[in-house]
Amino acid sequence: MIISPKTPDAIRKNNFKFVLIDAIGVSISNVAAPFLPVFLTRMGATNFQVGLLSTMPGITGLLLAMFVGRFLQKQKNIIPWYGVSRLLVISSYAVTGLITLFAPNKFVILGTLIIWALASIPQIALSIAFSVVMNEVAGPEGRYQLLSRRWAVFGITSVIFTFFITRIINLIAFPMNYGFMFLGLSLGGLLSYTFSRKIIIPNQEVQAEEVKQPIRERIKQTYDTIASSPLFVTFSLKRFVYLSAIAMSGPILPLYFVNVVRASDKQIGTINMMMTLVMLLGYVLWPKISAKKGGRFVLLMTTAGMITYPFLTALTTNVNLIYGFAIIAGLFQSGLDLVFFDELMKTVPLKYSAIFVSVAQGMQYLSTMVAPLAGTFIADQYSLSTALLVSAMIRLLGFILFAIPNQRSRFSRSVA
Repeated sequence: MIISPKTPDAIRKNNFKFVLIDAIGVSISNVAAPFLPVFLTRMGATNFQVGLLSTMPGITGLLLAMFVGRFLQKQKNIIPWYGVSRLLVISSYAVTGLITLFAPNKFVILGTLIIWALASIPQIALSIAFSVVMNEVAGPEGRYQLLSRRWAVFGITSVIFTFFITRIINLIAFPMNYGFMFLGLSLGGLLSYTFSRKIIIPNQEVQAEEVKQPIRERIKQTYDTIASSPLFVTFSLKRFVYLSAIAMSGPILPLYFVNVVRASDKQIGTINMMMTLVMLLGYVLWPKISAKKGGRFVLLMTTAGMITYPFLTALTTNVNLIYGFAIIAGLFQSGLDLVFFDELMKTVPLKYSAIFVSVAQGMQYLSTMVAPLAGTFIADQYSLSTALLVSAMIRLLGFILFAIPNQRSRFSRSVA
């Protein structure tokens, strides 16, 4: 019996395939991501400027996430917006490479910051569309399966390309080596764009055009809709605390590796590569643990485990020890990625998925706006080690919040 390419089973199978090929393209380009703050640091950027790289998407997202979410909620199909926004974000690596190769060095830091400030606009649409598309493709029962496979493919591709990048980056003089790297890796965006546009999901139910209302009224309506879902509010607030701790350490870790540990580009790449390798094991392991022990167990294990990375790293300058800490972090990070997405989407009404996801992303953008600047401020006032220890303390607070059952909203049941 020949299965039509338009039957539900065939569409689902093809969607899984396209999502995985899309992941290959994205992961090729994202190999450059950990090197971006390292690049700015080596160019002479200040702690504040490196912090801006993490903060700028948060500023834009906080201002626009709700409006972008409402816009996407009104679109008949979100797939075209997912593909185009992904291509625009990844193209920023290509533009960064071009100004590195052809612009005077004194303009490179400012130019890079401007490029990534502009990239934060399509990044908002991408972040919202990603959650909506993955949820539609996977369905309520398939989120662990789909995302564990996607991120496993992501990790394998990342490890392969990171292995080669870390071994050839020092063969060319700085900063041209970074320019060629950014430009070459950005080609993954074309692969991602080509296959992400092939994903087929049902058209959204487009609401009738509403009478134009003042922005204040629209915000109130959105607030009332969100407030009617206490499970979403409770989980999102706890998630916000933990993501703030992670965002705080984002710009601090590369600064610590370069300025305190004095790690080479190859060593920094190896840290990221080893973390990614272990994440591949985690993407196989955590879905099985979740099926046996439940989502709450995974949530508590991963939020507790991720405390160790900034805490232990802050206590040493031995890069060999940091390799080991990265291995531990990689195991728990993979589980955190899966459980945060799965538990969040459990609390999101399908009918209003774009709006709810935009609010969750807005909260995440707030954390990425404030936390990195707070981290670099602490580093300037005290030390990079102190900033990492503060990140570990906030992660501990996040873990405690997740560990306390919320009787009123029955949160413990929502993450079981």
